[in-house]
Amino acid sequence: MKNEWGEKGNKIENFRENGPQIVIILDNASYHKKKTVLAEIEKNLPNIHLEFLPEYSPDYNLVELVWHSAKEFISHRLFKSVDELKNLLDKLLNQGKLIIKWRRKIKNKGNAAIAN
Repeated sequence: MKNEWGEKGNKIENFRENGPQIVIILDNASYHKKKTVLAEIEKNLPNIHLEFLPEYSPDYNLVELVWHSAKEFISHRLFKSVDELKNLLDKLLNQGKLIIKWRRKIKNKGNAAIAN
C-alpha cells in the first residue's frame, strides 16, 4: 500500500499520518487478541486500526446473523445427499439467495447463538 501511495506522488514518510486508514472490526475471539499479533500490526501496519465488538454481542456480528438466517432456512429439511446441502448453501451464501433477518436479536448462550 505504501508503494502505491508513493507512486501517486505522495511522500512515503507521510503515509502513517495521511495515507488511507483501514478499520477492521473483530469479535473477541482469543486469537484476534494475541498480544504478539497486535504488536506486529501496530508496528508494521500503522494505518490498520482494529476495533473489537463488545463482549457477548453476537447480534452486532454480521456473520452471526448470516449463519443464523442460513441455519433457520435449512433446518427441518431432509437432504438426499451432502451435495444437495452444499448446493443449497452455495445458492444461499454465494449467489445471493439468502434473506437475512436483520432485525432479529440473537442471544448468546454458551458458544451457541440462539434467536429469541
